[in-house]
Amino acid sequence: MMTAEPPKLLTVSPSPHARRGVTTASIMKEVMIALLPATVWGIYIFGLPAAIVVLTSVLACVLFEALTQIILRRPVTISDCSAAVTGLLLALNLPASVPIYVPIVGSAFAIIVVKQLFGGLGKNIMNPALAARVFLMLTWADKMTAFPAAYDRGFDAVASATSLESLKTGAMAEGTSLLDLFLGKTGGCIGEISVLMLLVGGVYLMIRKIITWHIPVAFIGTVAIVTFLFPIGGADRLTFMTASLCTGGLMIGAFFMATDYVTSPVTAVGRLIYGVGCGLLVILLRYFGSYPEGVSFAILIMNALVWYLDMFTKPRVFGKSRKKKQA
Repeated sequence: MMTAEPPKLLTVSPSPHARRGVTTASIMKEVMIALLPATVWGIYIFGLPAAIVVLTSVLACVLFEALTQIILRRPVTISDCSAAVTGLLLALNLPASVPIYVPIVGSAFAIIVVKQLFGGLGKNIMNPALAARVFLMLTWADKMTAFPAAYDRGFDAVASATSLESLKTGAMAEGTSLLDLFLGKTGGCIGEISVLMLLVGGVYLMIRKIITWHIPVAFIGTVAIVTFLFPIGGADRLTFMTASLCTGGLMIGAFFMATDYVTSPVTAVGRLIYGVGCGLLVILLRYFGSYPEGVSFAILIMNALVWYLDMFTKPRVFGKSRKKKQA
């Protein structure tokens, strides 16, 4: 008499065994949603020129990605939205007053040189948008530091570079308050002016479990502690610390740039060290560097050290002693 086979309770498959159903496209869409508040606010403050820069940068990145993959005979993967995110991040790190060719050249550098020539998504050793921003800074420094004021919004805006430069003397930029810096009623790059909007996006990413708290907290916390303990020019400690956190690209760098999956550590300890390193480098560059801002350079430097952080902070293999095997 034949009996029915027992049901299969286990499925043999390679790791990972726990899957969330998350894809690259879904993660990138979440990042774009998180960047939406800062993008909308930047366009509201700077008007149509900001919208043109954003649209140009996104479309250029997508186009360069597709063309490069076709030329290199690789599968075209623009549907994963990674190129669109790179374009959006690059645009948010540009002043609204830049000529139209600046975001196009920056997009070409980010996608072709930094991303595709290294093998594509997951193989680049540094953040493409940040690398492109630094390239543009070194190429067109005058255009990249020409920050426009607000677009007829009923208040006077002071460029964020001016605020950062004034902090070196221990004073706030004339006509700027801490509340203006926090809300984004200042001049500067399109997406980095409003701390409030960037915090909303960063918290959204953490709630959605797209990023963890380790890098942003370590990054921002390091800058906060050092600027509070060592203010410049005899400035009030709390005011100097708050102004340092609200100026430049610190918030967009901490939540959206330093947390890039490809160019950040995979271990929790490594992420904490990485965030602290970014914060210390920002302070070093802001205090002693010729540029008033140091976030882009700090993150790119730490990108180069990620391999070492992963190697030295990787967990011990279960059941294996840390001691070397005896002969």
